[in-house]
Order: sequence, then structure tokens, then C-alpha cells
Amino acid sequence: MLLGIHHTAIATPDIDRLSRFYCDVLGMVKLAEGEWTDSPDNDTITGLKGTSARFMLLQAGNHSIEMFQYRAPMGKASDQNRPPCDNGITHFALAVTDIDAEYARLKAAGMRFHAPPPAGDGSAVRAIYGRDPDGNIIELLEIVGDTPFGYTPSLARWRKSAAAE
Repeated sequence: MLLGIHHTAIATPDIDRLSRFYCDVLGMVKLAEGEWTDSPDNDTITGLKGTSARFMLLQAGNHSIEMFQYRAPMGKASDQNRPPCDNGITHFALAVTDIDAEYARLKAAGMRFHAPPPAGDGSAVRAIYGRDPDGNIIELLEIVGDTPFGYTPSLARWRKSAAAE
């Protein structure tokens, strides 16, 4: 039985820099961190040989971001301007309550955006794309009307967090 999405993973060349952005700028909370070297289990999971890496798991509300900085094998540099139409995972979305305020705050903190938030034109959804320090796309999503995207997470602790807002 599928319970839901647990986390999204990101490989980075600098886990300390990227985790500072996600924790200090976006407000995520570090749940776990560690590292491994010479782990046949992790080699099997990843389909790689001789892996060595640091990892962190960060949480924001109902979702987590897992980060890896591989020491072996070394990852390839990615295009920091990778277009969202390229195949593969294109972005993840953060639910916000005031997209204009978050845009201003994150832009002041150095986050690059493709465009400013759209005007409130009666649409049920307002959304914009920005990029983390590695160029990964993060969508800011504000639900302002009736839409199937306006779900409430089912776990009790998430309902409490949503009710507190």
C-alpha cells in the first residue's frame, strides 16, 4: 500500500552550503545526518560500486529533502540553468501562504527566480519557479481558491500544523 511521498533527494557538490540554504533561508529542520564508506548495502541500493558519501535529511511540513554529497564516485556537474522541460525530475513545490512576501524574502536572500509572482487575477493558484544554489528548481505555490491542489495532509501532526496557520 502506498502511504505517500516521503522525500525528494538531491545530489550536491557542497552539502554544507546547500543545507544552510534549505535550513537558514527556507526554514527546513535537519532530522538526520551521517556518512558512509565501504557499504555494500548502499552500493546495492544505488547501483554504484565503491560509494562514499555524506547525507542529510531535512524536513519542511509534510515532506523531506534528502541530500547527498558523494566522495566516490564523484558526480558530474549539472547545468545550473537546466530548463524545466528536460526529462527527469524538474522541480519540487513548497506550499506558501503569502507568495509575494516569500518572493521578496527569498530574493533578498539571493535566490534566483524566473519571474516575479503573477498578479492575483482570480486564479485559484499562484506559482513561481526559483532556483537553489545548485540550480535545482523550487516552485513556490500559493493556493488562493478552490482547486484539487489544495489538499490537507492526512497525518494528525500535519493537520495540527495547517490548523495553526
